[in-house]
Amino acid sequence: MISSFEGINLYTKDTAALAKFYAELLGVPVPFEGFGNYDGAKIGFDRGLPGLIIWDENKWGKHTTGVVNLVFSCSSLDETYEQLKARGLDCQPPATMEYGGKEMNFRDPDGNGITLLEGAYCA
Repeated sequence: MISSFEGINLYTKDTAALAKFYAELLGVPVPFEGFGNYDGAKIGFDRGLPGLIIWDENKWGKHTTGVVNLVFSCSSLDETYEQLKARGLDCQPPATMEYGGKEMNFRDPDGNGITLLEGAYCA
């Protein structure tokens, strides 16, 4: 039976560029780069925890279906916005949502949605 959640698979034509976007621009570590030449890479905060698993669709095919929106937590979204803007990310500033938390939404180079969140969806 199912014992844990491993992560979300993303397929891209340029695995190294997508891994670089998450690692260098957003600051999410790459704890595992497998198979050589970025045929696969795990983006996350620990190799043993769930993460984003990025695959080279030129080699493995494109298996992502539907809309993907990834959500990351931030302790200070205003500070994170300023840091990302300084690194060259083109996005709108954070907005306070009706549930009380702050959100900032943008897309990665492959068009996957990203939400940065300060304050939990549910308390």
